[in-house]
Amino acid sequence: MDTHAVYQLFSATYHSDPNVQKQAEGQLRQVEGTPGFVSILVQILGSEEIEVATKQAVSIYLKNRVRSSWVSEDVTTHNIIPIDQQDRDTFKANILGILVTVPNPVRVQLLDSLNRVLANDFPNKWTDYMNQVHSFLGTNDAKTAYVGLLALQQVIKVYQWRIEDKSPLVEIIQSSFPITLQMAQSLCNENSLDAAEMLRIIIKTYNIAIQYELAEHLQDNSSLVPWVALMLQIVEKDIPQEMLPEDLEERQKFIWYRVKRRSCQNLNRLFSRYGNPAQLGQSSTKYTAFAENFIQQFGPQILRAYLQQTDRWIKKEIWLSQKVLSFFAEFYRDALTHKLTWQIMKSYAETLVTHFIFPQLCFSEEDEELWVDDPVDYIHKKLDPFEDFSAPVAAVITFLMNLAKHRNKFIFKKILNFINNILETYRDAPPESKNPRQKDGALKMIGCLSDLIMRKKSGIAHLMESFFTTYVFPEFQSQYPYLRARACDMLMRFNKMDFENKANLAVAFRGVTTCMRDTELPVRVQACLSLQVMIQHESVRNALIPNLPMIMQELLNLTNQIDADTLSGVMEEFVEVFSEELTPFAIQLTEQLRNTFLRIMQDYQDSAAVPVSGELVDSVELDISDKTMAASGVLKTITTLLLSLESTPELLSQLENALLPVLTYSLENAIIDLYEDIFDIIDTCTFSTKQISQTMWGIFELLYKTFKDTGIDYIEEMLPCLDNYILYGTQFFIQNTTLQRMIYDIIETVMTSDRLTESERICGCKLIESVLLNCRGIVDQYVGPFIDLVFKHLSNTKSTSLTNFRFYCIEAVINCLYYNPLLTLHIFEERNLTQTFFSIWFENIKKFSRVHDKKLTVVTLCSLMEIPVEQLPSILQTGWPQVLDVILTIFKSLPKAEENRNEIEKMYDNESSDDNDDNDRETEGESENKGEQAAGDDDGWEDDDDNVQDDDTEYLEFLAREAARKTIADNEDDDDDPLEEEILFESPLDKVDVYIKFHEVFVGVQQHYPTSYNLLTKNLDTEKQNFIMKIFNIADERRKNLENNTNENDNN
Repeated sequence: MDTHAVYQLFSATYHSDPNVQKQAEGQLRQVEGTPGFVSILVQILGSEEIEVATKQAVSIYLKNRVRSSWVSEDVTTHNIIPIDQQDRDTFKANILGILVTVPNPVRVQLLDSLNRVLANDFPNKWTDYMNQVHSFLGTNDAKTAYVGLLALQQVIKVYQWRIEDKSPLVEIIQSSFPITLQMAQSLCNENSLDAAEMLRIIIKTYNIAIQYELAEHLQDNSSLVPWVALMLQIVEKDIPQEMLPEDLEERQKFIWYRVKRRSCQNLNRLFSRYGNPAQLGQSSTKYTAFAENFIQQFGPQILRAYLQQTDRWIKKEIWLSQKVLSFFAEFYRDALTHKLTWQIMKSYAETLVTHFIFPQLCFSEEDEELWVDDPVDYIHKKLDPFEDFSAPVAAVITFLMNLAKHRNKFIFKKILNFINNILETYRDAPPESKNPRQKDGALKMIGCLSDLIMRKKSGIAHLMESFFTTYVFPEFQSQYPYLRARACDMLMRFNKMDFENKANLAVAFRGVTTCMRDTELPVRVQACLSLQVMIQHESVRNALIPNLPMIMQELLNLTNQIDADTLSGVMEEFVEVFSEELTPFAIQLTEQLRNTFLRIMQDYQDSAAVPVSGELVDSVELDISDKTMAASGVLKTITTLLLSLESTPELLSQLENALLPVLTYSLENAIIDLYEDIFDIIDTCTFSTKQISQTMWGIFELLYKTFKDTGIDYIEEMLPCLDNYILYGTQFFIQNTTLQRMIYDIIETVMTSDRLTESERICGCKLIESVLLNCRGIVDQYVGPFIDLVFKHLSNTKSTSLTNFRFYCIEAVINCLYYNPLLTLHIFEERNLTQTFFSIWFENIKKFSRVHDKKLTVVTLCSLMEIPVEQLPSILQTGWPQVLDVILTIFKSLPKAEENRNEIEKMYDNESSDDNDDNDRETEGESENKGEQAAGDDDGWEDDDDNVQDDDTEYLEFLAREAARKTIADNEDDDDDPLEEEILFESPLDKVDVYIKFHEVFVGVQQHYPTSYNLLTKNLDTEKQNFIMKIFNIADERRKNLENNTNENDNN
């Protein structure tokens, strides 16, 4: 195929006629594996005569082709034809030159392709790459040098998170960073946008290089001094006022402030990860010498530069972006942990609190503009905890909290006095002089410190109730909506506070419920979030009961308006706490939740269908993500509601029909992000009703199609549903060969697919067990295939590194024996597996630690005992006495296993009971409990100027220790690790008493098969005989108890 023909095909891929597009895409798929095809694409990209739209189509196609097919030629990948070697050479020879000439939208796609190729080929298969890069960096042409910087960045990215074989990165840094440093020092003196963009790439590349480790070359002062000086020069660089955009949002993204931001990020990274001895954990001891040098030489220098810039910002001499201010706050947070930098900060601390932290926490004009113009977006950014965590102001809040906690003796009371002065000034000022924005900031500050304030050592926890009555409660009626919202937020922040005067609790409750009917959307949402924490009080719960339907309706209405999962936790909490009261409204509530879900998903579908240009992609993806999270929140509420109705199966049956559109829509449209929630609902419905309705059988077919199309990776989440269908729908299942074939297909796919891990293959073994235990005598045709599927793994020791998977494989075959011992033994003999399997089984008998495993072993061996020994394979006849020995071994450990399971069941029941009784217990002795909570743990209150280790460092150290421990554990033999009891697992064996079963079988063999009996018992000594009699006595006792229970039930 010639270049012009390929060009025509790509031009057709963005034709206005979708049929033309589809035809062109089909033709491209037919020729993409042809040698020379990628070379034609390179030629098109390099041509100056081809329009941008076609080049962009080619670049996107090439990116996807490289992602899937730039693999070693000796690697065979299903349905993928590796790219021809000559095409690879053409790509590598031309890609950097093409990057110089193409526009940015095309360049972005090609850089992704370059990165993928480097990850696969560099350095061994692309030995001259760095020579090409250095050649580009050494040119006087700005565009070429810029591409050289991008090319360097891509190869650095290849090693960013790589742990092993990082020697090429060391060589790259040593040879390239001095060049880019010299370029950056020159660029820093310019003001042009092009200079800023090149600087941004240089500084970002440095950032990538230091993320995980700090190379020795970069630790040396010969490198460190000029790089730190450069980045401080950038931080301190004055941006000409005339260059700044007028629009504030555009100014936040202005290129020079992005360079400043990235420089701050690098300086902070050097300090917090490598250069602050107070934050170095045991896993970072190799940087101890570097840290001691950095804290002395560079820490104070960076801190003073930041403080100087902060002072100029406070005086309004300069403008700084929110991101830059955020990085300043992060550095201050870390600098206060070391005594050297703290001594410098100490004299500035009050100024930082009053003029740096406080203004950023006040309700700003930008906040008000967002509130008015787009209240939903305001809620997402300001009230959603996940959004707020990543917001620039989050760093300021963390700095405030750490300052108050770690340097509390010096600053804590000063902070409280400052807040108190703001609030008193507001209270005493005439209406026309009040500054509501400042009051909001003061309340937000004290809300951020709520955890510290409620500790006994703070000395003010007991004063907070009067604080609320004086400064918080009046704002429920404020003329400023953001202060009404703040009043609700304060109740959330101080959720551990006990109101000694119940009249004050009533005032708080009335204020929140009034705000739930506010005209402003953010106020209503904040009120609902506050109400969630207030239901811990019994009086609040009692007051809410008459209005529950109205409140649930309001929560649904708000969810419809904001399309996020902000309120999903509130709805779940209400459904769980008020399950009994909501039961009469269950159908109505379910229908409302269903309608809300379908409405959200319609919006989701509309958003996903809208074609978008490059700059809009991120915002559309965020919108879609918000909608899926909102839908997931609704589904979780539905699941909670279903669980609360577990004792009313007839009502659950009605709810199944109401939920049918939810399940159908999600599965038919393959909404993968919701699969886990959907499977939870199906599991809850089928498990709680203990039957499979025609409605749910219809869903089973969709489940099967989902598994085949997009759901194989969710087999672990899908397993409980599939097991329920077999367990509770046995009668229908055994009569329907189509359903049986579907289940077998799922099992076969799970046991053979390369996409699944051994842990996931356990699901296949469990499904085999479910089929064989529930369909005895019906599925003979699948016994042989089951054995073949399992033995592919049992006979290959390399594929069974996960001991638990090996165990489940063994158990799957045991189930075949129990299902039909003669048929299974016949298959064993045909495949020469008898000795192999019984050796594997009996050698691993200690692994059968759970009650279910032991019962399965006993009933299976009993079923073998019922076969006359003459009909058994000769290898079994030889070792026949060992069968009885294994049974006795199991019985010796069974009481302990049953005791362990009973304890776990009690713990599970107690946890469920605790969840239900939490609110009651909190009310009983509320003052005492709250007093304990207020006292809290006083750890973290520092009273001197020494170094402190913050919580983040401790947590990272914990993660490092856990990772090391897991690595050791993974490398050790875990054959002796016991499997955990599965409390919610049900099977037909639950109804079998193995003591009675063994007694009956043993006596039966003695009476009817004397030859078998004599061979079985020939090695019995007195101890074993006595133990058998003990088993018989237990069997008699259990039989009597069973008969007594049956008689009592009959009488009842």
